[in-house]
Amino acid sequence: MDYSFPRETLWRTASKITISAHLFGILANIFMLIWLLHYREGMDLDSSNPYRIFNVHPFLMLFGFIFLIGEAMMAYKTVPADRQTQKFVHMFLNLSALVLGIVGIHATFKFHDKMNMLDMYSLHSWIGIGTFCLFILQWLFGFSLFVFPKASAVTRARLAPWHVFGGRALLYMAICAAETGLMQKFTFLQLTNNRESYLINFLALAILLFGITVDISVSLGRFA
Repeated sequence: MDYSFPRETLWRTASKITISAHLFGILANIFMLIWLLHYREGMDLDSSNPYRIFNVHPFLMLFGFIFLIGEAMMAYKTVPADRQTQKFVHMFLNLSALVLGIVGIHATFKFHDKMNMLDMYSLHSWIGIGTFCLFILQWLFGFSLFVFPKASAVTRARLAPWHVFGGRALLYMAICAAETGLMQKFTFLQLTNNRESYLINFLALAILLFGITVDISVSLGRFA
């Protein structure tokens, strides 16, 4: 007896989860903007206020890195076009995440410099910079393998699963960096039982659920 699910059922389920992923990602970005603009003085990379400079970091690492990476991973399901166009959107979104991630990392180094603080001393920073360096290697690997100079069809087929697994692992590593960063900021601000603390908690949950739904969407999409 065949207990396998029909491809149509898997595809419909994956599509619903993909919609959920979009919603969680948008919700996380909304929470982030409310937090930074309403509670934390806003964002400005060229401000004389070091805290406004720092606020560029969490926003770009969420929207410009985690969110765009997740959207890039789902591009093969969400972009209604041929495979080549989907591949280009996937590559472009990841490249945008890489560029915006550089700006986001620059913001935190600039903040530390203005505040005379040490760099790279926390678990958050170790996970974050490690994830970003691996992401650069992942992007270069994917570009050379699938775009230019482009490997043979056999090599691409053999290495494609590793590229997918690497992307999924990096998404979770980025989310881990975000969660530890929020906890670190939560501790520095000495927040307790107030609206800002609840907002940060909901923000962290939205980021986690975004990552989980993206991963499930990508996993089911490969079977469908």
